[in-house]
Amino acid sequence: MIQRIENYQGNSYQPIVDALPDNIRKMILSINPTILEGLEEIRIRQNRPLMVYSRGRDYFLCTDGRVVTHHPRDAYIVTADDVRRILELISNYSIYAFEEELRNGYITLQGGYRVGISGKVVLGKEEIVTFQHITSFNIRIARQIINVANKVLPFIIDKGQVLHTLILSPPQMGKTTLLRDLSRQLSNGFSGFRGVKVGIVDERSEIAGCFQGIPQNDVGVRTDILDGCPKALGIIMLIRSMSPNVIITDEIGKPEDVIAIEDALNAGIKMITTAHSSGLEDAFQRPILKSLLNKKVFQRILVLGNSLGTGTLEKVYDGTNGQLLLNSPIR
Repeated sequence: MIQRIENYQGNSYQPIVDALPDNIRKMILSINPTILEGLEEIRIRQNRPLMVYSRGRDYFLCTDGRVVTHHPRDAYIVTADDVRRILELISNYSIYAFEEELRNGYITLQGGYRVGISGKVVLGKEEIVTFQHITSFNIRIARQIINVANKVLPFIIDKGQVLHTLILSPPQMGKTTLLRDLSRQLSNGFSGFRGVKVGIVDERSEIAGCFQGIPQNDVGVRTDILDGCPKALGIIMLIRSMSPNVIITDEIGKPEDVIAIEDALNAGIKMITTAHSSGLEDAFQRPILKSLLNKKVFQRILVLGNSLGTGTLEKVYDGTNGQLLLNSPIR
């Protein structure tokens, strides 16, 4: 048990370990090694069972250290003191220093790990001012997977040029992980492709995982990041100030995003972005995406799924003529 804790604490997940109260930390670190290694989320909800999400399944943690897939009678119930203690740890005992992040519903830990929060919000005229009561946390364990973008590169690069690309995917299918490695490879360059200047608008601090402005993930040597910046505003800022060849963003969905993307295209900048959707037909049912698709803005449309496991490249379309370029899924 001690050896397993030391091994886990010795790697880059230390900020997550440090964000947990002693009692919850011991329960998390005592679970089955296979589940621990595949950990994606730790879900902490006041007065409800402590849960983890690993390898596509969620589990309840019991007071004796067991993990089960059903709700057991002896599940550990998160207390108000647990919640208070976590809030102190993730904010370094100064929650007021994180008020700007709190308005967006999360706090970013060193290492780029994001802790989502929920509870009673205080509203201003048009936005959330702060949280009055915080009762739930979602600690997300994002992993950088080097070369995960290898399978898509042949589809989005043509004659040495990056193609405007839209990645469609349901939640938790690896689109942010894919963007992260795309940035690294396009920025650094690889055999047959010289590196280019990449700009990332990382509105939710997930792609680069910045901590105090410094990327905690490897997103490439020629990459500049606007962390915590709204996509539409960030795209325009990058165009004006950083002269990128490629701009990468995650999860478009607002009318102003469309305008900013069109501005980037008119400036000769390549766009790679994502959107929540189960596929092309579903995307056409969403007004914002439908507008971009009808205008044939994207030269490539990639669809991610899990037919061969999380992150499977299910389909690739030519966005200009609708031709299906990939018939069989690859992972």
